Amino acid sequence: MRLIIGLGNPGLQYENTRHNAGFMALDHYASKNNIEFSMVSKLKGMIAQVNYNGNKAILLKPMTYMNLSGESVQLVCSYYKIDIEDIIVFSDDLDSHLGRIRLRAKGSCGGHNGHRNIALHLKTEEYKRVKIGIDRSPVIPVIDWVLKKFTKEELEEINKSFEITDNIIDDFIRGVDFYKISSLYSQK
Repeated sequence: MRLIIGLGNPGLQYENTRHNAGFMALDHYASKNNIEFSMVSKLKGMIAQVNYNGNKAILLKPMTYMNLSGESVQLVCSYYKIDIEDIIVFSDDLDSHLGRIRLRAKGSCGGHNGHRNIALHLKTEEYKRVKIGIDRSPVIPVIDWVLKKFTKEELEEINKSFEITDNIIDDFIRGVDFYKISSLYSQK
């Protein structure tokens, strides 16, 4: 079984904010495929189960807030007995242009508190990531920037990238090799 995680913060006040790019990617995929999330309190997250041509996966949106995402990830991995190599995490990326998709097989948290907490709970940084560019403001402090809502124009731009993340999710569920997925969808 595969686990696809989208990082973000729960609540209406965080909808369409830059830090919620991971949630938005999973929501886009779910909407396109008529998949519904349900809150599973004991796993501290919104969960959807997917069966793609016999390949099973869990979509997870941790409801612990970004900085504690690892709590939910660890609970889901334990409950469903999911191995680290079967995990992929979608998150925002301050260091990439808006909508740019970068895939990484492993790596440091790069200052991202959601990734830092996941690595802490999983006791490894060796999990797959899909980073969705949100740009970096030259004048607005990072904490304010990531919690700022996308403009209408920016939403249109980032929604184009979610067509790509939909393909990444499909391929990951089907068991396509991650390096092949990365070569297909990582943007320079």
